[in-house]
Amino acid sequence: MRKNSVKSTRVNGEVQRALAEILRGGIKDPRISPFTSVVAVEVAPDLKTCKAWISVLGDDRAREDTYKGLKSAEGFIKNQLARIVNLRNTPDITFIMDQSIEYGVNMSKKIDEVISSDQNARRDTEEI
Repeated sequence: MRKNSVKSTRVNGEVQRALAEILRGGIKDPRISPFTSVVAVEVAPDLKTCKAWISVLGDDRAREDTYKGLKSAEGFIKNQLARIVNLRNTPDITFIMDQSIEYGVNMSKKIDEVISSDQNARRDTEEI
């Protein structure tokens, strides 16, 4: 299976959807933040391994606790994934913390701050 083939894209999308569903409703571990999302999934061509990029909205402690909770629930998650997605092999999942969503939110706030300070500076110069 080639890296960018239609089949690999479908498998990646299906595994991502299933992982999101499992994280949303299947895991009862209190360490896992409710603001956890599956950003991307990359399943190896032999379907034996899978990298899942996970984003957690919150502080470092929430991210760390969520990661520990996901690591301890790997077996359960793999079992649920096998039930939801019918693949020849159920891949072993490696969770990777992704901070792109948090980075985007932070950058958006900074842009808003710059815009508002620029508007305030224009108002001050117009009043003079």
